[in-house]
Amino acid sequence: MAFKEKESFKLYYSIGEVAEILDVNASLLRFWEKEFEIVKPQKNSKGNRIYKDQDVKNLKLIHHLVKERGFTLDGAKKKIKDQHKALLEKSEMIDSLKHVKEMLLDLKDSLSDQ
Repeated sequence: MAFKEKESFKLYYSIGEVAEILDVNASLLRFWEKEFEIVKPQKNSKGNRIYKDQDVKNLKLIHHLVKERGFTLDGAKKKIKDQHKALLEKSEMIDSLKHVKEMLLDLKDSLSDQ
């Protein structure tokens, strides 16, 4: 279950938008917010969470470790604590490669339809 890549670049995301990007429930994002120190979304005057780009990147990293690689929460916390910057760089590279793969598969499909 891979997350959906957003095409537009926004400064702030709502919890619903982030949940849609990662293909998870908003309640899971609230849970991860309590469990992981690196996720600290701001709240507006109404109390709604406002996620910045860095928050989304950190959540993608948590999603990758927990959902795709099968880490326990404690294992993911330790891995992030020990190697946060390197993991973010690796995660962004994986995202870019997935995007390229998706584009190439779309191109292949369009060429085979002709």
